[in-house]
Amino acid sequence: MIRSDIRNIAIIAHVDHGKTTLVDQMLKQGGVFRQNQQVQERVMDSNDLERERGITILAKNTAVHYGDLKINIVDTPGHADFSGEVERVLKMVDGVLLLVDSFEGPMPQTRFVLKKALDLKLPVLMVINKVDRPDARCEEVVEELLDLLIDLEADADTLDRPILYVSARQGTATLDLSNPGTDLKPLFETIVKYIPAPEGDPQGPAQVLISTIDYNEYVGRIGVGRIARGTFTAGMMAVRCNYLDDKISPPFRVTELSTYMGLNRTATESVSMGDIMALSGLPDLSIGDTVCLAGTAQPLPFVAIGEPTVKMSFSVNDSPFAGREGTYVTSRHLRARLYRELETDVSLRVNDGETPDVFEVCGRGELHLSILIETMRRQGYEFQVSRPEVLFHYQNGEKMEPIERLMCDVPQAYAGAVIEKIGRRRGTLESMAGLDRVRLSFLVPSRGLFGYRSEFLTDTRGEGIMSAVFHGYEPYRGDIPHRSVGSLVCFETGDATQYGLYNVQDRGNLFISAQTPVYAGMVCGQSNRPGDIVVNVCKMKHVSNVRNSSSAEDSLRLVSVQPLTLEESLEFIDDDELLEVTPKALRIRKRELSHDQRAKATSRKKNQAE
Repeated sequence: MIRSDIRNIAIIAHVDHGKTTLVDQMLKQGGVFRQNQQVQERVMDSNDLERERGITILAKNTAVHYGDLKINIVDTPGHADFSGEVERVLKMVDGVLLLVDSFEGPMPQTRFVLKKALDLKLPVLMVINKVDRPDARCEEVVEELLDLLIDLEADADTLDRPILYVSARQGTATLDLSNPGTDLKPLFETIVKYIPAPEGDPQGPAQVLISTIDYNEYVGRIGVGRIARGTFTAGMMAVRCNYLDDKISPPFRVTELSTYMGLNRTATESVSMGDIMALSGLPDLSIGDTVCLAGTAQPLPFVAIGEPTVKMSFSVNDSPFAGREGTYVTSRHLRARLYRELETDVSLRVNDGETPDVFEVCGRGELHLSILIETMRRQGYEFQVSRPEVLFHYQNGEKMEPIERLMCDVPQAYAGAVIEKIGRRRGTLESMAGLDRVRLSFLVPSRGLFGYRSEFLTDTRGEGIMSAVFHGYEPYRGDIPHRSVGSLVCFETGDATQYGLYNVQDRGNLFISAQTPVYAGMVCGQSNRPGDIVVNVCKMKHVSNVRNSSSAEDSLRLVSVQPLTLEESLEFIDDDELLEVTPKALRIRKRELSHDQRAKATSRKKNQAE
């Protein structure tokens, strides 16, 4: 049976191509908001980090009405590090809208998400967004998109579907560039016509695949998914099963059912085949589980989630400042929080480390793990993390490493510098196109991109755009130097003084300002030359009379102090360093705080090498 009153779609695209803005307009024109209602931009990005960074991190569900039709919409992340969010939610929908920027065209993540949709045999509607840009090149982008579809072996039906030209900001859509649109009606009508209605047995035993996990402190874990068969009713008895094992849970009562409309989740007594719904009642529900009517356990296969490519060590903070600023500081707190993250993040892996205080956390990329770190510190956790490392594979005894497809859009004058830098990082140039602005495509080892983003922005004077997506595993390409300069390491514990910093600033770039608490072994800056330099930033100026005592330090001016962000700190730290993370501060430190012990260890390594 076909439910003609519902359409289930996901909006997929590269980062910053306008997915969330388009959803905003669909909600407004779908009657979710009043005509005169004030609504903030990117209303779907409700997470604080999402609003601060201007990116979507978590996939979210919403719905609008178009006439008598209900359209369930899933807004997905565009950044490659959160591609696991995209992979799992595609199991909830019957088709996708593929958004492409009218200037940038298809980007690495465009290829990734499009391939996932085509692998699942989902119908794809192509949408060229931002057609109101003065530098829009719609016809060229259409050709690039068609070339990509052919390259990914899309079927004839996909190639024959109409292409929509949209301005998400203005809320307009058209099928003909020469005839500008006035609203999103052409988009809604194309969805109704070309996205198939859900099909299944509404009379069979109830069955739903859980694709997302939400949490509420009152009802606990909430499973979200599309009903594959039958009807769920509040209070019914159900069981949980999983395609990957033969275990079936004891029967449990479905305590609450709800569906989506606009920004709200509305409680309901029953939901049927084809609906995207949320249910609660089972404490240990997980992503990939199938919930069925009691006595009819039939697990559904879940999409294969790509493996992590980057790992970091999370450990209990053992610095001299440990326990001063955090609420959750023990290994028990850290373990519970990391393993709880696994319940909602299918791309994450957590393993116990060599000691009870250390945990190995694996993710899709630096950004994926840095978002987790930032979220935890805002929740009151205090801990230490190591430098990111790639996860190597071994195939027939050969060492294989993850390779990223890197795309750089830069002014022509800076293309040479980018090519040179990527070459040093063992990257290979695949293609180069463009005149005033050049589009460069590379295949580069994942480890070669560690610490490169800030260097890239410097080399392109802030005008370059870069993005990368996982390509595959290839044979190890050789060593890549991490950084050519050392660290400025604090000599003693105390408060940094203006005088002490003034005398140190000629030796490198400072990360801290006066009155900042420091401890011996803490990194306070970047050295100008290879090797670490131990400095005394707590040194006081000796005064000889009253006249100069009051202004002794005020007259000293620091050239520049550049505090590092979380991502910059992760890019900077070396193998012998850790990043101390607390709710109030980020501190880079040496693993071994004692200068004498570090010197002895260096001497031993030198003697062993000889």
